[in-house]
Amino acid sequence: MHFATTTKDEHAATVTPNLTNYAETYRDFDWQDASSCIDGLPGSAINITYEAVDRHLQHGYGDKTAIRWLPKSGAPQTLSYAKLAEQTSRFASVLQMLGIRKGDRIFGLAGRTPGLYVALLGSLKYGAVFSPLFSAFGPEPIRSRMSIGDARLLVTTERLYRKKVMPWRDQMPGLQHVLLIDTSDNLPEGCHDLDRLLASADPTFPVEATDPEDMALLHFTSGTTGTPKGAVHAHQAVIYHILSGRYALDLHRDDIYWCTADPGWVTGTSYGVIAPLCHGLTMVIDEAEFDATRWYEILQNEQVSVWYTAPTAIRMLMKAGDDLPAQYNLPHLRFIASVGEPLNPEAILWSERVLGLPFHDNWWQTETGGIMLANFAAAPIKPGAMGQPLPGIEAAIVHRDRDGQIHFSDTPDDVGELALKCGWPSMFRAYLNAEERYHSCFQDGWYLSGDLAYRDSEGYFWFVGRADDVIKSAGHLVGPFEVESVLIEHPAVAEAAVIGIPDKVVGEQVKAYVALKGDYKPSEILRKELIGHARKHLGASISPKEIEFRDNLPKTRSGKIMRRLLKARELGQPVGDISTLESDEDGARK
Repeated sequence: MHFATTTKDEHAATVTPNLTNYAETYRDFDWQDASSCIDGLPGSAINITYEAVDRHLQHGYGDKTAIRWLPKSGAPQTLSYAKLAEQTSRFASVLQMLGIRKGDRIFGLAGRTPGLYVALLGSLKYGAVFSPLFSAFGPEPIRSRMSIGDARLLVTTERLYRKKVMPWRDQMPGLQHVLLIDTSDNLPEGCHDLDRLLASADPTFPVEATDPEDMALLHFTSGTTGTPKGAVHAHQAVIYHILSGRYALDLHRDDIYWCTADPGWVTGTSYGVIAPLCHGLTMVIDEAEFDATRWYEILQNEQVSVWYTAPTAIRMLMKAGDDLPAQYNLPHLRFIASVGEPLNPEAILWSERVLGLPFHDNWWQTETGGIMLANFAAAPIKPGAMGQPLPGIEAAIVHRDRDGQIHFSDTPDDVGELALKCGWPSMFRAYLNAEERYHSCFQDGWYLSGDLAYRDSEGYFWFVGRADDVIKSAGHLVGPFEVESVLIEHPAVAEAAVIGIPDKVVGEQVKAYVALKGDYKPSEILRKELIGHARKHLGASISPKEIEFRDNLPKTRSGKIMRRLLKARELGQPVGDISTLESDEDGARK
């Protein structure tokens, strides 16, 4: 049986897109009017959890299913909005019982389990700051991010705690409490059983009336140099989470929505938790990792109507072949979207042919907090394009001169840096404790994204590449410096340089170039040892998949390693200006 592209169910067939006239809505958009999308709290206060959970009880939707959780094995579990309100209040009460103060940083390190979602929303309800961590990270990325964020409390699982946190916990005296979502009879020293604490907590603990500018979320993103950057987002961001969910993902209250992103990344928070719950719909959470058959079963059996996923996953589905989806019937599916890296046109044509729907690509960053550019439900899709700016967002192509000043380009197809005019609610407010790095992102009231792009004659933006060396692998940003630092910790390594090389599945794979200390010689055994060393400290998701030994690495006269030159040579591209190079020897080791 092939996909029935003309037998969509009644809901899917009759839903009118939220954005039917892009030009008119964009022209008439006003932020003051748009802010009416939230209920708000007395005294002009805004709290993300109130908008995402508690307000639905006031409107009579307490019994509606908010979360349908699919464990790796066993029967699905559901949480109504009323139950979610109770659980998040209990968690907020636990924070008070433990002496956590408003504004303290709570970190979450777990897979896609209900306890993590309750912790996130409960922290925000209390007025604390929540920072999600990717559970596949190794010990070092976890430690560094929690140190930068001055973590006071960690919510995690016993397995992750023993493996990735316990070895260095004594190095972080500011970490006052560790709450374990699941525990054995042998509770690790210095940890609390979260379920036991929740059982005795206040189920009616009230929502904190946080100021719109109060810090709510701390998302870490990698850079080319230095430590990871902690992007600060405020409670006011919820306004844009709602609006972008409405316009870019076409969310409606009757939808069953599935965002496949992990909450450890900003997509999994903004559009895997906040935006869908704010719209009062039912969202699906799958605990398991990618499996093509399981995914098609979820789409069919859960009657998913809106699906938000990543290009890497789409390419993996394509690799699984066309025969597999032909075994499933998806009449409820009406809108599918993708984010994380540019979606190649072939994937869009494939989905339209096999699924009966085209994927709608969009673009945003950790710093923007929400979708900035999108291919909309009621507008033509241009395969390969990031899309058009959302209502309320002004985007431009700019060039920087030698003095750092920006100049705007009105020429179609002119490649430059993508810039956004400041002022949208989910814009990041700071890089934590890095004021200079933060201010370097702005010029004359515009945020400079660091992404190279161009705008065509019809107003669609197209991604070209990063203006720096950040690697985008499986939708995640990988900072070369962080990987290089771990490699250099190995006693055999004198220097390391990391680049991204194209990969058909994940976008870019991490490759490292290593210069060894004098007493060490290249060997396959050492190569595997270094890969294992990186995986142990960084986790499989961001460690190098390939290591090449070199006698030396190309550097500028000031000693800066030229990653750009390594990448150009790797890809057979022109090396460009090498006048600042200390030496141009090809130091490859065979």
